[in-house]
Amino acid sequence: MQQRKGISVPRRQRLQRNGQSSPEGGERLPWAALLALALAGFVNIMTETMPAGLLPQIAAGVGVSETAVGQWVTAYAAGTVAAAIPAAALTRGLRRKPLLLIAVSGFLVANTVTATTEAYGVAIAARAVAGGFSAVVWGMVAGYARRLVPRHMAGRAMAVAMVGTPLALSIGVPLGTFSGSVVGWRWAFAGMSLLSAILIVWVIVAVPDRPGQPARTRTPLAKVLLIPGVAPVLATTFLWILAHNVLYTYIAPYVHSTGLGVRVDVTLLVFGVAALAGIWFTGTFVDRGLRTLVLCSLTAFALGCLLLGLTGHLLMPYFLAVVVWGFTFGGAATQVQTALSDAAGREGDLATSMLVTSFNLAIFGGGGLGGIALGDLGASSFPWIVLVVVVSALVIAAVARRHGFPPGPRRETAEGDEHSQSSSLSCTA
Repeated sequence: MQQRKGISVPRRQRLQRNGQSSPEGGERLPWAALLALALAGFVNIMTETMPAGLLPQIAAGVGVSETAVGQWVTAYAAGTVAAAIPAAALTRGLRRKPLLLIAVSGFLVANTVTATTEAYGVAIAARAVAGGFSAVVWGMVAGYARRLVPRHMAGRAMAVAMVGTPLALSIGVPLGTFSGSVVGWRWAFAGMSLLSAILIVWVIVAVPDRPGQPARTRTPLAKVLLIPGVAPVLATTFLWILAHNVLYTYIAPYVHSTGLGVRVDVTLLVFGVAALAGIWFTGTFVDRGLRTLVLCSLTAFALGCLLLGLTGHLLMPYFLAVVVWGFTFGGAATQVQTALSDAAGREGDLATSMLVTSFNLAIFGGGGLGGIALGDLGASSFPWIVLVVVVSALVIAAVARRHGFPPGPRRETAEGDEHSQSSSLSCTA
């Protein structure tokens, strides 16, 4: 059989048909396709969080209280939690590109309805539906990005595809809040509809299609949870995001409690810039040492909390801790999604839907735990509470050495292994 640089002709042809490159030419990422996936994440996060920055304007425009408008965010998250696992289970056999187009079209319609309706109930329903489409996007983006590249580039591809989230949090949300205050909140949502329409064209032109999962290879939901490594990654994710959201959700009262006179938007800007640096760093090193990245990120986050607790009333330690927090959180999504996809193998899409559920439950939990702590102990207790939660996540990740967060570089395997069962993918110590 004719070969070139160790790659058989039939295998090279199969890789080319699938839109992947062979290892000798596999160092070029499909940037247009991956950035389209990143924009899908950007639209997703912007659609979810934009009402938080426009509460007074929306309340005045719709004629309800700011508390009622706050339920727009809750409705979106509830729709995501409710739809995440069922949507992944029902759509994992569908081709990826048409499914992505349907989800983005859902954002377009939901944002258009939100921008034009005068009825509070209709807006709430539109937000919940948008949350459902959010579950579809989050359930497929990670696996879609991995399938666009050879296995040895999967981590970098996922890092690019996930960059939309920190961009939305650090730049998009403040920009949306500013634009909404200048031109009106309805135009801000209309702008999101326009961005969705642009994304639809982009996906049609630049994103290759990929098949769904054949029915004969699908594993029942309960068995996916029992795949070695899946449960530890989900537990680590829940605790990591729970810790983050205790502090992030109540950042305003915490900043005020320090007595430093620092503006909340400045703190969030520093956090956002650090998060962008963190996701770049993760994208560079995730394929070389995923376990090291996770353990170092959680350890640094814990040290940052300790720094806040001991010296958070001093300006330089305060901003140093915020930078560490943002940097370690920036790569969190890519790190845990990479670990989960490696552990779950061919069931990566369904496992990712569990990750989406874990994320959103942690958001709910962070808001609840932080609210209780704020009322009973005060905002100054946040660093210590977060420290306990982060250390718990660190312990779970450290113990999950054989399955979940194995040491060493991620292994490049033979073609098709990215869809094999996790038992064949798991690395041992």
